Amino acid sequence: MRIALFQGAPGPLDVPGNLARLQHQAQLASAGGAQLLVCPEMYLTGYNIGLDAVRQLAETTDGASAMTVVEIAQAHRIAIVYGYPELAEDGQVYNSVQLIDAHGSSRCNYRKTHLFGELDRSMFSAGADHFPVVELDGWKLGLLICYDIEFPENARRLALAGAELILVPTANMAPYDFVCQFTVRVRAQENQCYLVYANYCGAEQAIEYCGQSSIVGPDGSLLAMAGHDECLLFADLQHEHVTQGRQAYPYLTDLRRELHGLADR
Repeated sequence: MRIALFQGAPGPLDVPGNLARLQHQAQLASAGGAQLLVCPEMYLTGYNIGLDAVRQLAETTDGASAMTVVEIAQAHRIAIVYGYPELAEDGQVYNSVQLIDAHGSSRCNYRKTHLFGELDRSMFSAGADHFPVVELDGWKLGLLICYDIEFPENARRLALAGAELILVPTANMAPYDFVCQFTVRVRAQENQCYLVYANYCGAEQAIEYCGQSSIVGPDGSLLAMAGHDECLLFADLQHEHVTQGRQAYPYLTDLRRELHGLADR
């Protein structure tokens, strides 16, 4: 599988503009041979926009913006992962990401489970115990959002459930560059998974995003890494690298699951 990752400045409150930008990036990614395009956290609306704006702009999983993403995916024959504020059936608003495949079908919707500080908690409800692993083009993949990846239990849970690829839309800011530079590589290596970490660059009100998005191999190697400017990254994934990694570092099979309450997983 060939993956594309879009790193760009947020477009706060500009849903039409962000969808237009997604159309352009999907076209470029598809032209570059990618089967999947991954965008940052809360891509549709911007991240640091406040409770009132989040509630005003929140949409259901099959809302108007989702239908536009479906059209973009179908037009360019590329799967898309994008972040957005999700309005749930119970009226709660979640920080969510959705995977739309190249045929326009929703394959997965994930709600952020670990909220970051007052910024997240002032806008969103925390997601429940739902960590889906789905198949896309022969790959088993899971989704996390930003702060979620900083808890090793989350990535390990997905890997134990069969994930070979973990996609992480994010909105990571200064001074947390360490996460971009090291944490995501460790998460990939300790689970022998590919990991895609799609961040913003630039500023959004008082937040200065640290960029440094990356696509990481199962051995922790950097297949592609951005700096601090807008870019579209590409990388090719190979199943045998996951298999080889899990043979060289058999953490998943050697783990004594019963010691960690994981006997049923």
